[in-house]
Amino acid sequence: MTKPLIFCFDPVADFNAELLILGSMPGQESLTANQYYANRRNAFWKIMADILGLDPDACYEIRLQALKTGRIALWDVLQSCTRVGSLDASIDANSITANDFQRFFRRHEHIRAVFFNGAKAESAYRQHALPTVSSVAVSYRRLPSTSPAHASLSCEQKLQLWQAALKPKISFVR
Repeated sequence: MTKPLIFCFDPVADFNAELLILGSMPGQESLTANQYYANRRNAFWKIMADILGLDPDACYEIRLQALKTGRIALWDVLQSCTRVGSLDASIDANSITANDFQRFFRRHEHIRAVFFNGAKAESAYRQHALPTVSSVAVSYRRLPSTSPAHASLSCEQKLQLWQAALKPKISFVR
């Protein structure tokens, strides 16, 4: 079976962004819906809703605006890859093309911290993107994946870890 080439979405970011959250590559439900974290079982929007004080069932555009208001950018490490299904483990390592982070950081010069949504996002960034990024002074931190496939932690445990990492760093646009 030939694995389809899939592509990530454009970043969600504005000029004021200070934090960047990176996933690996959108899952099948997200690609179909053309929305980040569209799988209702994924805890990402529940966690962001709690951190940002927003209704987790708000329409997608309102959730994206809440990220921007919190000065949070959202993107994926991989620009494209081949994969069957949604699991990171199914990504063909030989098919990976990383996004242009050097360009992203030039356009978003206020980014001071990068948070990885899971181990695959971190390892893909360190292997495929970090070597291309020069003179960018940001901190990096991996957080537990919000994916339902990452079941070793409960949603509440994930929420506590994400809150502890993000809440002290969020500054809202006034």
